Amino acid sequence: MPFDINQLKVLWATDYVQIAVHLLTALVLGGIIGFERSYHGRPAGFRTHTLVCLASSLLMMITFYQWKWLPGVPLDTVRTDPTRMAQGIMTGIGFLGAGVIYKEGRSVRGLTTAASIWITAAIGILLGVGFYFPAIVASALTLGVLSFFRRIEDKMPSNFYAHHTLSFDRNKVMPEEEVRVLLANHGFTVANMSYRISDDGRSFEYRMAIGTIDHDKIASLAKTLRKLDQVRSFRISPTGD
Repeated sequence: MPFDINQLKVLWATDYVQIAVHLLTALVLGGIIGFERSYHGRPAGFRTHTLVCLASSLLMMITFYQWKWLPGVPLDTVRTDPTRMAQGIMTGIGFLGAGVIYKEGRSVRGLTTAASIWITAAIGILLGVGFYFPAIVASALTLGVLSFFRRIEDKMPSNFYAHHTLSFDRNKVMPEEEVRVLLANHGFTVANMSYRISDDGRSFEYRMAIGTIDHDKIASLAKTLRKLDQVRSFRISPTGD
């Protein structure tokens, strides 16, 4: 049978083929963004982002193809608003994003992953209505922000903050001024100093927020603290995502 280009055009124009293309594109783009998150060990990764993008695309097709699931009903009789559907999707994604944001000590993590879930849902909405060009561009920009911008962020001059806990035997406590001098000599500033005696009364703790513009100084400080015999324990917990 000779190849008929007109038959191919008719096949491509069918709604089922278009729906399949919408969903498969959402599957691929959502999976690519999710792979980047999984590669960096984030709690919501490959499968989560793929499902979010796919679900958003599916829900938007409810309004885009409303004449399919309301056969015989004039469109001027029953109307669905795509913008309201998009608003509902993004509201629901907010709950999923909140689930990946967690607090570790006094540090908040997962904000970037939550933002990536949110924008993946937006990409899925675009794909659901067949708006391919902005969806593909947005996917490329998202991957650029998550991967390439990470390198820029690491090289940008910025203040590095951490929560620092320093514990001593109750009878061998380093004076506060010496603690401040020690940290200052390593290039750290100190803020929000607080004090605590353990429940058993055997140890005394300094708790504080420390800051520096050189991330490498954290290793130098830890090395110094390990060599101090009077230090019973210490903890340096970086803030941020």
